[in-house]
Amino acid sequence: MSSADGPGEQLAFIRETVRRARPKAARGVVLAERQPVARVLVDKGVLSLDQYFDYAVPEAMSADARPGVRVRVRFGGRVGAHGRREGGTLHDGFVVERRDDSDYAGPLAPLARVLSPEVVLTPRLLRLCRAVADRYAGTLADVLQLAVPPRHAGAEAEPSPRPLPPPAGPPAPGSWERYAHGPEFLASLAGGHAPRAVWTALPGPGWPAEIARAVAATLAAGRGALVVLPDGRAVARVDAALREVLGAGRHVVLAAEAGPQERYRRWLSVSRGSVHAAIGTRAAVFAPVRDLGLLVVWSDGDNSHSDPNAPYPHVREVALLRAAEEGAGMLLGGVSTTVEAAQLLRSGWARPLAAPRETVRRTAPRVRTVTDYDQARDGAAQAARLPTVAWETARDALARGPVLVQVPRRGYAPRLVCGRCRETARCRACGGPLESPAADAALRCAWCGTEEHDWHCAECGSFRLRAAVVGVRRTAEELGKAFPRVPVRTSGRDAVLATVPAAPALVLATPGAEPVAEGPGYAAALLLDGWALLNRPDLRAGEEAVRRWLTAASLVRPADEGGTVVVVAEASARAVQALVRWDPAGHAAAELDEREELRFPPVSRMASVTGPARAVADLLGLLRLPAGADVLGPVPLVPAAGGAAGAAAGGGAGGVQGESGERALVRVAPGQGAALAAALKSAQIARLALRGAETVRIRVDPPDIG
Repeated sequence: MSSADGPGEQLAFIRETVRRARPKAARGVVLAERQPVARVLVDKGVLSLDQYFDYAVPEAMSADARPGVRVRVRFGGRVGAHGRREGGTLHDGFVVERRDDSDYAGPLAPLARVLSPEVVLTPRLLRLCRAVADRYAGTLADVLQLAVPPRHAGAEAEPSPRPLPPPAGPPAPGSWERYAHGPEFLASLAGGHAPRAVWTALPGPGWPAEIARAVAATLAAGRGALVVLPDGRAVARVDAALREVLGAGRHVVLAAEAGPQERYRRWLSVSRGSVHAAIGTRAAVFAPVRDLGLLVVWSDGDNSHSDPNAPYPHVREVALLRAAEEGAGMLLGGVSTTVEAAQLLRSGWARPLAAPRETVRRTAPRVRTVTDYDQARDGAAQAARLPTVAWETARDALARGPVLVQVPRRGYAPRLVCGRCRETARCRACGGPLESPAADAALRCAWCGTEEHDWHCAECGSFRLRAAVVGVRRTAEELGKAFPRVPVRTSGRDAVLATVPAAPALVLATPGAEPVAEGPGYAAALLLDGWALLNRPDLRAGEEAVRRWLTAASLVRPADEGGTVVVVAEASARAVQALVRWDPAGHAAAELDEREELRFPPVSRMASVTGPARAVADLLGLLRLPAGADVLGPVPLVPAAGGAAGAAAGGGAGGVQGESGERALVRVAPGQGAALAAALKSAQIARLALRGAETVRIRVDPPDIG
């Protein structure tokens, strides 16, 4: 074993003039006759070891040890007096290259084993993973763990089916005719071109079929297609649409729900070229689709697209890197528009794909606002914890079908205050906020989980509590009392419903868990507690509120069929007006203007550094930033409250779920993102070498700037 970039490297002019001797191997190893050196990426995600290492290829393994296969190697240890490597541990890795020589002059440790002759790491996938690692200040080994699924020998032993021929011709535009330039976009894909578009989808159930037609047009041109969606429910809808448009056998679903063996079998069918279209969630963005012609990312603002594992890549950014590398078309779609998508439009990298305003008005529901949540109500509305307008809308709509109620807080009563002085009820153990998990359950701390059986207010001594924030379960309880003959269904973290029947019912859901109503859709939707989304101390609060509201409102029938949406929020807020006008692109453009003035992402590039105070200070002291960069903080982190709308409402004020310590933000000008990532990686390597292994989490382009 040797580092390919280690001290054994010789001067360039000597390399050019002196012929290398045949590489040496450990004693007793018969080297391969041709290309006896394997350059290996060891699956060991340590920053200081983010490089390739040279190993000797025994003649017995030469035929199978091809670039791209999995191998097992001995890493570490030392070379003994007889030329044998002693000690060390066995690690998995990938052969990235076969060579005639090595930069290391000593004896090379041999490959311990070729795990499989299956080529799973193609040069194109390797380049993509390297680009992702460099962009996010991570290691190539960490990215490969996200990109290449674990091996399953049984799946590898099975042959993949023979590939089907391309569809006979491109599909009819269908509902793409509702969009300006929609048919032209499909025609460009069918012609083998690579158009790039930011797609603002119309409300209603049509978007899965529109994605399916775009995939069909790409396959008709003899190219591959890849669709990445935020969750399993969206995957199921697009899967059904593709089966209807393409028939069986032309695409595969890459999802964890299939199980490790089945998912790997499907991944191999893509890698081997048996199938030319794949859909799936986050990790599917790395799927090795051959001759990729179209990348589709649906709802790129969804938090599920941001990987929680190092180096924390975002699906949208990986897709952009891949589209540029492979010359593929790009369709960045959703019912809402992110600020990053608006920047792609402004830069000219992509073109807008949207419907005319009259079409939007014809397909969208009517949106009404209720500003004053504590306005005068009649008795029934007061019992239901609803403004009168919202209660009347629900009552009238229930005669025609189901009503969706979006509650941006999960649980029962996730935030409690003193009934007399309104001071926040806090845990005596850690000072965290108390919550009520159920009407008859003991109070517990949202931070440490300690139960509180004898609470009293530390400020005024009162024993009386009041719910400052009401969760979805208590809202369901209150609405059930107000509408006693109407079924009440809930959808949230504990149980997410995919669909609900078209019969009258109240369907309560946290943001992101709204089920699809069968038939024509919901008769109405109530978007409660809008302040909980708008008042989050987060840079993306307005953008996220618009996305959450539009996602729910798009499930409601059009206005001319009686569909109505009531949002309980300040009517003058920009996000509320974007919902009323159904103008997500305009809201994203306005947000981008503000980001430019404040030098916030995506106009600038930013990274967060989180960890113990001393470790963060050490890393910042070692950081060598490009000119014009600045550091914001560090500031203490507050643990996020567990009762907030889950992923919907983010964390507590200034907090990151599950973290403590300090956080600093490092900001650089546009065009300096690569320099920032390289500086962070170098500083982390230096810190680990000098100070030890105190964990510091580095996240480039963090989604939770607050």
